[in-house]
Amino acid sequence: MDILYLIIPLSVLLVLAVVAALWWAVHSGQFENMEPEGERILHDS
Repeated sequence: MDILYLIIPLSVLLVLAVVAALWWAVHSGQFENMEPEGERILHDS
């Protein structure tokens, strides 16, 4: 039962870290204009 007092806060912190990283990626433009990257491998360099 004592381990739950460690695991639950750590899992909440992990979820908050993942949400913060996703929020940063979305708002910093990491997912903008993804179509050229998908087409880039189809063209010869």
